[in-house]
Amino acid sequence: MIEVRKVNKTYSMGKEIVKALDDVSLRINAGDFVAIVGPSGSGKSTLMNLIGGLDTPTEGQIFVDGKDISHYKDKEMSKYRNEKIGFVFQSFNLENTLTALENVMMPLIFAGVKEKTRKEKALKALELVDLMDKTKNRPMEMSGGQRQRVSIARALVNDPHIVFADEPTGNLDSKNGKAIMELLHELNKKGYTIVMVTHNMEQAKQAARIVSICDGRTREVNRDEI
Repeated sequence: MIEVRKVNKTYSMGKEIVKALDDVSLRINAGDFVAIVGPSGSGKSTLMNLIGGLDTPTEGQIFVDGKDISHYKDKEMSKYRNEKIGFVFQSFNLENTLTALENVMMPLIFAGVKEKTRKEKALKALELVDLMDKTKNRPMEMSGGQRQRVSIARALVNDPHIVFADEPTGNLDSKNGKAIMELLHELNKKGYTIVMVTHNMEQAKQAARIVSICDGRTREVNRDEI
């Protein structure tokens, strides 16, 4: 369970102070599928980065499974990200010189997992996203949809509680985008908590909950509002 309590996030832009998040409170239960929507610069990615442990709030608290991660030190935050969080990015963020299997194994190397176990877990994750026939292929030898599946497998390889998907279909055509959304729904049915940042309103409507963010403030909305 994720609980964001009265979180503010400000940045210094020269002499100007920019408020990216303004007194945000939000609760996401285990097993939720939440879409976060809003215009560019509204604070969507900032909110995801704070919950995902890529940044810390200026003010307020963020609890994940009852623990306040708001001011974790670097070592604690790395452990939190490695054990609790899986990230899926619009641009895939794959190493072009590595095979699909090697890309998926990367988080396990950082976690100090032994080689045999790394391979077993990576193969299991690739099987989950239906890519067992592409284990030896490098990213440039795969379609955009296949590369995003590799990215999702990498996000799942450490058995995270929460999967953050930042514009997961943004670089895909409609067919591959639909397939990735179907995969996210399948993962959600298996018990993964999915938090998706998106500009795609039709895909947002497929989530169980929709949270709109504008000028750093959030509110929950109904499907018929977007």
